[in-house]
Amino acid sequence: MIRSELIQKIADENPHLYQRDVERIVNTIFEEITNAMARGDRVELRGFGAFSVKKRDARTGRNPRTGEAVEVEEKHVPFFKTGKLLRDRLNGHTD
Repeated sequence: MIRSELIQKIADENPHLYQRDVERIVNTIFEEITNAMARGDRVELRGFGAFSVKKRDARTGRNPRTGEAVEVEEKHVPFFKTGKLLRDRLNGHTD
């Protein structure tokens, strides 16, 4: 599912809302998740999962094409851990 499909689904299920308002709401949610993660905060959506940021230390890597050693800088990467309800749904448990 892509963002536009999500917006359309929410708009279809809520005919009392204008599509442009649904789009604004969805964009605000994603923007707030992004802003929180940029600050280093954890975002938890109960039953769905938690977004966090993990730090990867600087290291010496290898260029796969040439085999040459390359220095890789420290970086921060997004990480998502599924919630129990989502994990159960994916594994066919519908309790």
